[in-house]
Amino acid sequence: MCGICGLVHVQHDRRVERSVLESMNEVIRHRGPDSGGFYVNGNVGLAMRRLAIIDLVTGDQPLSNEDNTIWIVFNGEIYNYPELRPKLEAAGHSFRTDSDTEAIVHLYEDYGPSCVDLLRGMFGLAIWDERLQQLLLARDRVGKKPLYYAEYDGSFIFGSEIKSILQYPGFPQEVDWEAIHHYLTLQYVPDPWSAFKAVRKLLPAHRLMWCDGRMTVERYWDLDYEPKWNGPQEEIEQLVTDTVAEAVKIRLMSDVPLGAHLSGGIDSSIVVGLMAGMITEPVKTFSIGFKEDAFSELPYARAVARTFGTDHHEFILEPDALDILPRLVHHFDEPFADPAAIPTWYLSEMTRRHVTVALNGDGGDEAFGGYQRYYADVIADVYALVPSVIRRGLLDRIAAALPVQTDRPMERSYAMALRQLSRAADLPHDASVVRWGAYFTEADKQALYTDNLLEVVNCTDSAQLLIETFRRARASTRVDKTLYTDVHNYLPGALLPKVDRTTMAHSLEARSPFLDHKVLEVAARLPVRWKVRPGKTKWILRKLFAQLVPAEAAKRGKTGFSVPLGRWFQGPLHDPVKDLLLSDASSLHQYFRKDRIAGLIEENRLGLADHGKRLWALLNLEEWLRRLKK
Repeated sequence: MCGICGLVHVQHDRRVERSVLESMNEVIRHRGPDSGGFYVNGNVGLAMRRLAIIDLVTGDQPLSNEDNTIWIVFNGEIYNYPELRPKLEAAGHSFRTDSDTEAIVHLYEDYGPSCVDLLRGMFGLAIWDERLQQLLLARDRVGKKPLYYAEYDGSFIFGSEIKSILQYPGFPQEVDWEAIHHYLTLQYVPDPWSAFKAVRKLLPAHRLMWCDGRMTVERYWDLDYEPKWNGPQEEIEQLVTDTVAEAVKIRLMSDVPLGAHLSGGIDSSIVVGLMAGMITEPVKTFSIGFKEDAFSELPYARAVARTFGTDHHEFILEPDALDILPRLVHHFDEPFADPAAIPTWYLSEMTRRHVTVALNGDGGDEAFGGYQRYYADVIADVYALVPSVIRRGLLDRIAAALPVQTDRPMERSYAMALRQLSRAADLPHDASVVRWGAYFTEADKQALYTDNLLEVVNCTDSAQLLIETFRRARASTRVDKTLYTDVHNYLPGALLPKVDRTTMAHSLEARSPFLDHKVLEVAARLPVRWKVRPGKTKWILRKLFAQLVPAEAAKRGKTGFSVPLGRWFQGPLHDPVKDLLLSDASSLHQYFRKDRIAGLIEENRLGLADHGKRLWALLNLEEWLRRLKK
């Protein structure tokens, strides 16, 4: 696991300044503390920071082919490189290392940019072809590894994190308010935007070719949800079981200690259970919880740990969200409002004290249908048939009259459930994440913006971004179209950056078997009834692995890293939040109405609504804007 960066000047006689490349590389040292490397040749410069996982002795980068005409910097892991290497050697290639990186170089020699089609793993990579004077950037199929790029000052600049690009002398840091507009609804800045106008993200499953100032971007992979598997049920079930097990097995490849993040849910429990059967020593497992029992999953994690006899470690999170906020904003480089980043940060910090690699259960929900909204969408559609006069006059009043329970996750609060249902009924079903999880609706944002911002932001409805993905899905059912949308939007926008930034901030590599593209492809073509049923999620996983994991894990519904922000902002953090967002020094007041922000804080304090996530979004934006002024 590494961090990469680099630049190419359009003018061939303009030399790359080594000092600029060193600055770009140094700011991502956390991604690779073990070594650093550079390739500088005239108008081209590549650099990387390495976290040594495989081939600890000879695996440093940049790496080249036999005649030094092809150079690569690579961030990630290629799990099928043991299969690729003998084929490449048989084709006449010679290897100087035992690393997976060198296999990519030789694949490029034989296949050109199409080499990425043959890779199984997670990656963000850059290959410089000296013969063609061409740069190739590529990102893995689901976006596990990040890759940003920009064109500025007659140069093409790229990096694993935005902060590398910002090191380029004079690089503009103008805010992209269209991106922020979408962030306020989605909790993340969606691809291909970044919070900076001049910086863009390379989309997952895309490759970019740049040559003499001309850029081409193309998709190289996509998910098909049709045709559905047709054959004996036993054979299909065995296919699912074998594919998941293989995805876990190949991710045990490591020359350094590894373990697993364990939530006590079905996905991470399956991963830990399979690991326990594949290695001889006890699996090292790591879990995090809260003092608030309703938000803590530790009892379930302990049950799984006991079942498999793991070497188990736990951490209890205290309400210090504001203390960690500057560090989170620094590592994300742009506003990011998923509060699960808080426990994931501390979980990563604890895990790194013991291991360098940690497997997790990420992706099980998007592959096999793990969110309640997959069946709740049907309920909202039925609710929408109720005449609006009744919904507005009676049911909404009932929801408003119920007390908001900030002492439990939103999905367990009856008041929040009714309010979400009421709002969902008025929103399109083909934007499920927005329907159920919008931080600020379009109406909310219009009321929040100052006149200054309203003049600047004249953007597409944020839900439309998801609707466009929903409509291009290669699927025939709504559930499959929603799964496709989540794989292409919510997963790479929210979940994967959360894990990448928080783990890499602590020089920890995260591996996700359920995000193996072969697992995703098998799951996509399963009948919907094998994934989602009324009141049930991930039906096939629960059935197939019922004998492996404890009953508590097999039967549990989706909880996730629910964080009691609303309660924290009612109690010990109320005054600090108020000071940050309402002080005269706040950067928000030029763009957002102070009275509206004050109203959110007060309603949350009084328990009239749980505005924890909305306030967290504004706090992240406030901290990010302040950093821009420094």
